[in-house]
Amino acid sequence: MSSSVTKGRLYGVGLGPGDPELVTLKSLKAVQSAPVVAWFAKRGKKGHARTIAEGMIPEGSIELSLIYPVTTEIPHTDPEYNRQLAAFYDEASALLADHLEAGRDVALLCEGDPLFYGSFMHPYMRLKDRYDVTICPGVTGMSGCWTANGVPMTWGDDVLSILPGTLPSDELTKRLDLADAVVVMKLGKNFQKVRNVIEKKGLLQRSFYIERGTMTGEIVMPLADKTDGVAPYFSMIIIPGEGRRPE
Repeated sequence: MSSSVTKGRLYGVGLGPGDPELVTLKSLKAVQSAPVVAWFAKRGKKGHARTIAEGMIPEGSIELSLIYPVTTEIPHTDPEYNRQLAAFYDEASALLADHLEAGRDVALLCEGDPLFYGSFMHPYMRLKDRYDVTICPGVTGMSGCWTANGVPMTWGDDVLSILPGTLPSDELTKRLDLADAVVVMKLGKNFQKVRNVIEKKGLLQRSFYIERGTMTGEIVMPLADKTDGVAPYFSMIIIPGEGRRPE
């Protein structure tokens, strides 16, 4: 007589921008109930999502660290960067599938929201047609940052644009022309370029720089005061809207 194993469920667990108190009850329940807890991390690092989840993972859980082969060592425009990451996501998805095939639910931890610029999306797209998936939304990093800033982000009919700092200067300029309120992510080495564009557009005095929003070591300041040209991964620039009126 043959027996079949019920496949496990994949959980995409959004843990918010950094403050553990911003983890939702749904995400907490997923972390505490899944026998396998996985997360992405840079080589030699614990991983931001795993750090947020410290103290939430039950003793005896299977922990699975998925280590990126590259982060900033190769420019993201280099075909080799995409090749290595695609192979990595294939391998990571296979590791997750091994547990799911064995009937073990897997909670894949994600900082912010799983479907907003998150690595979760890559295994999700590879596995969603083979396994049941539950996505637990999380507070986004941008929401945590503009809350830390304490200035209303959008009024009335303001149009909010979310821009990656990796865009060329001319593209950033065009996008700024079309928006009333702006969030610029993915700063890092792109910080000075972004700041220069914002200054040329006459928006410097409306702009704010937030580093490690909601985390230990949080920094919030007017962008005009940020003159050292250096920005870490967990940073962004926000330009609050001023209240567009319908024509």
